[in-house]
Amino acid sequence: MHTTACQRVGASSTTTSISPLLHAMNPMLAPIPFTAAAHKSAAAGRVAARGLSASAHQCSSASTSAPPTGAAPLPRRALRTAFGAAAAGAAHGVACRAAATAAAPAAPSPATGADVEYEAVIGIECHVQLLTRTKAFCGCASEFGSEPNSNVCPVCLGHPGTLPVLNAEMVTLAVRAGLALGSDIARVSKFDRKQYFYPDLPKGYQISQYDEPICSGGRLEVEVDGVMKSFGIIRAHLEEDAGKIVYAGADRLSGADYSLVDYNRAGVPLLEIVSAPDMRSGRDAAAYGEELRRVLRTCGITDGNMSEGSMRVDVNVSVMPRGSDVFGTRVEIKNMNSFSNMQKAIDFEIERQVALLRSGRGAEIVMETRLWDEIKLVTNTMRKKEGLADYRYFPEPDLPPLTVSEDFIAAIKAAMPELPAAKRSRYQSLGLTRGDVAVLCDETATSDFFDAVLALGAPVRQAANWIQGDIMAYCKEKKCGMDGLGITPAALADMIGLIEDSTISGKIAKDVLPELLEGKGNKGVRAYIESRGMLQISDTGAVEAMIEAVLAANPKQLAEYRGGKTKLQGFFEGQVMKESKGRVNPGLMKEVLLRKLQG
Repeated sequence: MHTTACQRVGASSTTTSISPLLHAMNPMLAPIPFTAAAHKSAAAGRVAARGLSASAHQCSSASTSAPPTGAAPLPRRALRTAFGAAAAGAAHGVACRAAATAAAPAAPSPATGADVEYEAVIGIECHVQLLTRTKAFCGCASEFGSEPNSNVCPVCLGHPGTLPVLNAEMVTLAVRAGLALGSDIARVSKFDRKQYFYPDLPKGYQISQYDEPICSGGRLEVEVDGVMKSFGIIRAHLEEDAGKIVYAGADRLSGADYSLVDYNRAGVPLLEIVSAPDMRSGRDAAAYGEELRRVLRTCGITDGNMSEGSMRVDVNVSVMPRGSDVFGTRVEIKNMNSFSNMQKAIDFEIERQVALLRSGRGAEIVMETRLWDEIKLVTNTMRKKEGLADYRYFPEPDLPPLTVSEDFIAAIKAAMPELPAAKRSRYQSLGLTRGDVAVLCDETATSDFFDAVLALGAPVRQAANWIQGDIMAYCKEKKCGMDGLGITPAALADMIGLIEDSTISGKIAKDVLPELLEGKGNKGVRAYIESRGMLQISDTGAVEAMIEAVLAANPKQLAEYRGGKTKLQGFFEGQVMKESKGRVNPGLMKEVLLRKLQG
């Protein structure tokens, strides 16, 4: 669903219209058109209203560029100089709100030397594609796997004269994510243009949120190797995705002969979640990413498929002497398509930076973007990192401020699902081990299936064992998730019930399970098993007859057993099972067999 949002700015009035979901904004708060004259008259008021400081710029950039607290505001002289430069740029049709970063002082380099003990400082920028049917600002389909450049239109291709229309569903999902992460939801936020030139960006700018994001703050509690850790969230903001560059002539960027661009992804709605620089190892970062994906999947915000690019992580890594409060030069790492690769890339980068510092070559650590090479297990320079001033942020003139009401937020909060941490606690209260809980809660589809089976009365332990064992092995073989199975929770609960009342044995259940997983017993598990002639034989007379036949066919072994070789009991049990084709009731069979063997 898209909002109907339009804005007309005239010399004396501004009119803003937003759908009922996104409540109308006071016209006085609408973005001022960025003409040179308008910018000059409004610059002073905007500077005061935004309250820009060095700390604000640091929070909206990569998370490890400065210490998390204690950042001082820019001096008045620096602000005047910076915004004077911005006003001058506006006279040429460009206004750069981020120009103030030019006056920010550079952080001192960390101490060097072979005897210095270093620690890493790691922050993560996670881009997740939101589960909407259409793109962020147009009606094109937002889906993976379509023919290249088939889901495009003049709006997402940036043709002159087109106007964006905000997708209301992306706002709903962003608020839901913010609530799940404990963030503050901005009642009023705005969109900005982030300017840069790259082949996958057809408009020459990206619609994003700069200094007024929809979500601020928050925390994520993560268990790392048995230890609970708390990692901060700086912000989460809405933006649109860029297209995808396809490298031809090779399986990856290295060795490619030429590049092609697929704009299907251009304009797909994203939520960028920026962590605080709280992580200190690759394992910390991987555990954070895994838990963040669980939370977002549970809330239906993204499918989190890293191989398809619907969840992408950029990692910022720096090192500093242990105990220092001055961060080192941060390096951004890209091109990691799994959390395992992310951990390896971080660990390598930490070692690289520490080695340079200890050898007196710390000056070679520069602010840059590096790519992870999963074949050689190294990072390589991609490009020097842009500063905020290079992006020339300014408010998006074609979109009104985004306003959400208290009622809107309350409705989303009331419909929030059970989050992974609460679910793990509930499962542990059922008597499951920490290992069982970790497996069952790892995928939302698995925990949903497990809960549905329990709701039908299946015993906890038996349901957990079947799901973690044979069913997960089947899923792995078929390369599908629990939600891709043909069996219903009711069918699995029925099968477990038949084992519990001795209608079938565990062996019979294992034999018939592959067919049940295809959905063949959904109309009645007992009837299906009976039609296959696989019901357990529990009639005492029938069991006695089978055992007598087995003993008569093996007189030598019977004589040896009665002569003292009691271990032969297992031989006779196997023969009876073979005679019954695995259908005999094991408990009854053992009882009768022992009586017959003893004469």
